[in-house]
Amino acid sequence: MNVSSRKTTQSVSHFILVVFPSHPEMQLLYFGLFSVAYTLTLMGNTAIVCAVQWDQRLHTPMYILLGNFSLLEICYVTTTVPNMLANFPSTSKSISFVSCFAQFYFFFSLGCDEGFYLCIMAFDRYLAVCHPLHYPRIMTKQLYTGLVIFGWSCGFVLFLTPVVLISQLPFCGPNIIDHFMCDPVPLMMLSCSEDTATQFIYSTFNAIFMIGTFLFILCSYALVILAVLKMSSAASKRKAFSTCASHLAVVILFFGSVMVMNVSPKSSENAKIHYLILFCDNTFMQSSDI
Repeated sequence: MNVSSRKTTQSVSHFILVVFPSHPEMQLLYFGLFSVAYTLTLMGNTAIVCAVQWDQRLHTPMYILLGNFSLLEICYVTTTVPNMLANFPSTSKSISFVSCFAQFYFFFSLGCDEGFYLCIMAFDRYLAVCHPLHYPRIMTKQLYTGLVIFGWSCGFVLFLTPVVLISQLPFCGPNIIDHFMCDPVPLMMLSCSEDTATQFIYSTFNAIFMIGTFLFILCSYALVILAVLKMSSAASKRKAFSTCASHLAVVILFFGSVMVMNVSPKSSENAKIHYLILFCDNTFMQSSDI
């Protein structure tokens, strides 16, 4: 089916998000819990960004990357949480077609950027621990500035193709998404026709991204752990482990939540678990890195 015929068959102007179907009392409880979690996430990450910006002692590659990661976290959760909070007291719980795909694009682009930032931070720790004498010469201002730009832009470039392909699918009803956001898998399930090429491209992209970034981070920290074990000073070992342990825990939480989303994407329970892990990820990162 070509693009023009898809556009003529498309009749859905909005989607309905129903990941938390429950009594009004439970809706208020969810609203309160997620409002508190969202506020704490904003406050914690904003504090990190301000601390890195204002404290000259934190103007080092490690903390500059951390500050950018915290700003990325703010943008990441803001793509979905305000709309989700607005839907709790709402009876329609609808989102327009354009807003749905805009949310899809920004949420997954920023999520992809988070994965790349975790790779960059793992690479930074690898250089600092395994090559401490060469670290200042390698991690120059030009290099970490380029890494910051790469971390912010790569996800937005890569996710253009999946968003464009899925938005061109014909949607002629039903329009109910059993999810807290406009996730691509439920969207493709709502399409009037099964486009195996689009599904294959999206699945391949996801697999390459998750496996590639996870293996890069795993290899980086494996080399870091080996280098730490060879250190003769116990104090140096403790310092290196304390720095890397929090990063590694965030990596596990991040990829754990992504796997929960992809192992059984049809389950609304998994969507709830993913969001709880996401907030735990944010809270842990705030409390352990500064």
